[in-house]
Amino acid sequence: MGEPGQFSVHDALGGGAVADVLLWRTWHQSLTVFIVSTTIWFLFVRAGYSLLSLISNVLFLLVIILFFWAKSAAILNRPLPPIPNLEVTEEIVLMAADETRVWVNYALSIAHDIAIGGNLRLFCQLAVGLWFASCIGSLFDFLTLLYIGVLLCLSLPILYEQYQDPIDEKLNAAYKIAQVQYSIIDEKVRSKIPLH
Repeated sequence: MGEPGQFSVHDALGGGAVADVLLWRTWHQSLTVFIVSTTIWFLFVRAGYSLLSLISNVLFLLVIILFFWAKSAAILNRPLPPIPNLEVTEEIVLMAADETRVWVNYALSIAHDIAIGGNLRLFCQLAVGLWFASCIGSLFDFLTLLYIGVLLCLSLPILYEQYQDPIDEKLNAAYKIAQVQYSIIDEKVRSKIPLH
């Protein structure tokens, strides 16, 4: 796999089926994700098709197929369509609520640290992150941004896996330069703040 200090990209991505898809180890599934995401992006962004009309048309077609299948099955003494019993269980709802609660509490703790705790570093990180998201959002619509994310997820991990050593060297050099610049800026800012 590499040197002892080098980590496995597959393990870093979770080591399961998702990692296999992102690293093109199961190329047919990766290709399916690429084709489906490209088709969805083309339908909604380039062709101008709306999500509501697509869902309505697909459901309408499904209902027509199932209706005629059930009617013909009754006439020809054939089995009915194999439709599973679709229902949302209380357990699934509770699991979703628990997961949502964890994320909401995390966001509220960040807001508390900024507003009440006066965490300047966290405030600056949040402000820069939101400003960056706003700039990116003004350039692309949501589906195009999502499509770009899918393309990056399907290309960056495999490129990183192939060129891990040179990329790590460049990132370490950039990190050291950023640390030096941060310490210089921090020193200048702290020198201008009067201490009591």
